[in-house]
Amino acid sequence: MRVDLVTPPMAGHLHPILGIAARLATEPSLDVRVISTAAALPAIAASGVTGLALLDGADEVIETVVNPSYRIGSNPRLLLRQFRAAVALQADFRRELLLAWADHRPDLVIADFTMGAVGTAADELGVPWWTTHPSPCAIEGRTGPPSYLGGWRPGRSALGRGRDAVGRSWVRGFKRLAPRLARVRLADVGVTRQYRPDGSESIYSAERVFALTPEAVEYPRSLPAAVRYVGPVLHTPPSGTSAPVLAAGRRAVLVTAGTHLPWHKATLVAWAADAADALPDVEVHVSLGGTGSVAPPPGVVVHDYVDYARDLPRFDAVVHHGGAGVLGHALAAGLPSVVWPVDYDQFDHAVRLVDAGVAVRVRRPGDLAPALRRVLDESSYRLRAQALAATIARRPAVETIAAEVLARLHPRPE
Repeated sequence: MRVDLVTPPMAGHLHPILGIAARLATEPSLDVRVISTAAALPAIAASGVTGLALLDGADEVIETVVNPSYRIGSNPRLLLRQFRAAVALQADFRRELLLAWADHRPDLVIADFTMGAVGTAADELGVPWWTTHPSPCAIEGRTGPPSYLGGWRPGRSALGRGRDAVGRSWVRGFKRLAPRLARVRLADVGVTRQYRPDGSESIYSAERVFALTPEAVEYPRSLPAAVRYVGPVLHTPPSGTSAPVLAAGRRAVLVTAGTHLPWHKATLVAWAADAADALPDVEVHVSLGGTGSVAPPPGVVVHDYVDYARDLPRFDAVVHHGGAGVLGHALAAGLPSVVWPVDYDQFDHAVRLVDAGVAVRVRRPGDLAPALRRVLDESSYRLRAQALAATIARRPAVETIAAEVLARLHPRPE
């Protein structure tokens, strides 16, 4: 039986899908394929999975849309511009996807949460589809704080809960209004309604949404019944990149902002250099995530790319932006973090990590060295991170997902 997994080519979305696909491909009863764009094909092949590329020649456009040279933040004008371009790409992707499925439709589709057009294409053909969501804080619930508003904690009092309700309504209202403001037709991607009668968002599967974050770091919220917390998918395609050389007898810290945020990397290196100067007993490494080159300042080791799955457990702490990929790898490695959010859902991730006791958040350059000293020297951060790591290791996400796929496609007779 065929399982098609669909994802954009960006690493934070692609890598979890590849981890799931690689696990499913070990099942003799399944024919597994990953559908993305040409930019994803090398990583797909390196992961030992069959790939199919759509939108020939569109990767440069995709890169400018999803990874701009400036901060998006909560700027409505920039958000709407990005939304308009994304809908146009999704409409083209959907047309090509339906053509690819015309002769041989899959038995199950698993799509990254950003691929809103995939579910409507699957529905058109009567194919069941599921969603993977590395940032479940963004899933709308009936209770709890909204996301994308700078990282809210849950309201504890009646006033706080009322604030949360107003925030949730504001976010939902903006989503309803956005297509008109951006002058786009959601019908072009097959979306006839943004919300189902039960209030769940129609771009996510009504049957299964795999939340790729440990439930222990999420706030209690009333989410759609389809949501299942399974934890992070820990996969990095083999790249041939050399492992960092760490000095013996010194604690080492990795500073990274993933593979996005190119406008942020020079600032990242400058902050790291200031922290290294203030922490002579700590070796500071910086990963640029393959987004370009920056001259390494004294006291800092700069890498073009660091393999999280292979190399992250060798460090003593991580400084990161709150992206879902490095967040999951750091938790699985049992490492405390210093979180420096700069865009998107990163502020929501940061406050959750702080409240889970595994991270300290920084807002100013001068805060970085004291925050690193704190997570390195205060044992509570590492102990809490190690406890979460043990929980993740007991039931790997890919095993949970594989079991559900097999149960869905090969149900046991009653």
